[in-house]
Amino acid sequence: MVIKKNKPMLTAALVLLLATTMLLAVGCSGGAKADAEGKPKLILAEPDWESVKFHNEIARFIIENGYGYPTDTLPGSTPVTFLGLRQGDIDIYMEVWTDNIPDYQAALEAGDIKELAVNFADNRQGIYVPTYVIKGDPARGIEPLAPDLKNITDLAKYWQIFRDPEDKNKGRIIGSLPGWAADVIITTKIEQYGLNKYYNIFRPGSAAALDTSIVQAYEKGEPWLGYYWEPTWIFGKYDLTLLEEDPYNKDEWTRNIYTTAFPAVPVTVCVNKNMTSKAPELVEFLSNYKTSSSITSEGLAYMQENNAGAAEAARWFLENYRDLWKSWLPEDVARKVEAAL
Repeated sequence: MVIKKNKPMLTAALVLLLATTMLLAVGCSGGAKADAEGKPKLILAEPDWESVKFHNEIARFIIENGYGYPTDTLPGSTPVTFLGLRQGDIDIYMEVWTDNIPDYQAALEAGDIKELAVNFADNRQGIYVPTYVIKGDPARGIEPLAPDLKNITDLAKYWQIFRDPEDKNKGRIIGSLPGWAADVIITTKIEQYGLNKYYNIFRPGSAAALDTSIVQAYEKGEPWLGYYWEPTWIFGKYDLTLLEEDPYNKDEWTRNIYTTAFPAVPVTVCVNKNMTSKAPELVEFLSNYKTSSSITSEGLAYMQENNAGAAEAARWFLENYRDLWKSWLPEDVARKVEAAL
């Protein structure tokens, strides 16, 4: 999940209307009905990014096959799905990007939701280069072009390696998309570090264009320098190195200076308050749920390379990370899950 500039705010009434309409649709489809064994159908939030779908399918496979609960998902924007979690129309939220939800702490303090676990907190973003730029890649016949490149401030002496094809007197940094908050942050960083003397910032028109610039450079073994974030399928497939900065300093960021690293965002697993009585054994399971940015990127890369859906990627995870997911579960539940694979 990347920091983006907020779009114009919807009015509170419109947000409530949209949320109510979507949640009523789930109710009409039988989202809260029990199955034949009397266990209620559990609804998982499904906002609009791929990694949450990956984690949803892992959780659903375990919940359905290990614990016998039916499940479903509710798609929607982050504000709408989080409102659904608070209201109880959604039971489980597998990937809550806490810094992106203004009322997250308020929801916790009000007791509307419960934070059970940190799914992962090692997500990063900033300025990256392919690792072969620094270390080379003997298997591909690539020599290291910038062996001493470690810190973002080192870029001043390496601009010629990343020469801008439209301006031979400067290098090029591929920046964030226009309109994202990261665009302002990256632009400010470049200015604060004095790198605007050596580099132009090129802003791609879409996330797909940004991905394409990385893929094309990497496949050719060419230098690439730019903004990106983790977890994504790019990091599951390619080896990129984040250029170092001083550790995140909240005071500097509050003053819009940005000459420290981006903060990592705790990505949590949350449930509606009623889950403790509705499905207490699942609360225990979800309290143990913990992966990493690296694992998530691997799952997304599996989807990308195999043209696979999230359910297929979840099965790939369950087959390849048995020790990890078994550590989340009682032995009898783990045996049921394994038998279902």
